[in-house]
Amino acid sequence: MPTYEDLAAWAGAERVSRADPDVMAGWRIPEEHKWPLVNIGVPVVDRLIEYVDFQTDPDPELLTTSGHRLYRLTRNHHGDTVAGLQWAFGAEPLTGRVHYVLPGGEAWVANSTIDLWLRTLHHYGLHVSRSPILNDADENEDEALVELAELAQELKEIDPPAFEGHLGFIWPEFLDRWLW
Repeated sequence: MPTYEDLAAWAGAERVSRADPDVMAGWRIPEEHKWPLVNIGVPVVDRLIEYVDFQTDPDPELLTTSGHRLYRLTRNHHGDTVAGLQWAFGAEPLTGRVHYVLPGGEAWVANSTIDLWLRTLHHYGLHVSRSPILNDADENEDEALVELAELAQELKEIDPPAFEGHLGFIWPEFLDRWLW
C-alpha cells in the first residue's frame, strides 16, 4: 500500500487530499477501506482525477443509472461545474468497490476495493510521471502504445477483476484511449 509520502512524491503534497475522519465515520463502507482515505489520501491524477471531493453526507449521494447510490470520492468536469458534464469516482456502500461514473450516471467498474484503487492510482501516476515517452507521446506514438500495454498489464496484476471485461471497465478503456 502506498503512503501519503509516496503519493506526494509524484503528485505533489498540495495535490493529495485526505478524508476527514469524522466524515468517514458516517460512511457505510468497511473500516479497512476508510483508513487509507483518512491516512493516505487520494491524489489528483492528470487526465483522470481533476479534484478530490469526498462527500460529507453519511448517505451515498452519487446516483447511477442502475438506481444505486455511491459515496463520491472525486469529480472531473467539462464546462461550467454546475451545468457542465461531470464524471466521478465513487465507492459502493458495504463493499467499498470503486466505480467511475460517467456524466449520464452509467457506472463503470474501476477497482474491487478502495485500497486496490489507491494502489492502482499510485502505480499509474508514478509510472506516467516518470515516463519520458508518455510525457511526449505525440513524438513517440508507437512506443507509447507499447508502454501503455505494459502499464495495463502491471495494473491488471494489482487488481485482476478490474480488467475482467473491456466495455464497462474503466482501466482498459482509459488506457486504450490515453493517446486520444
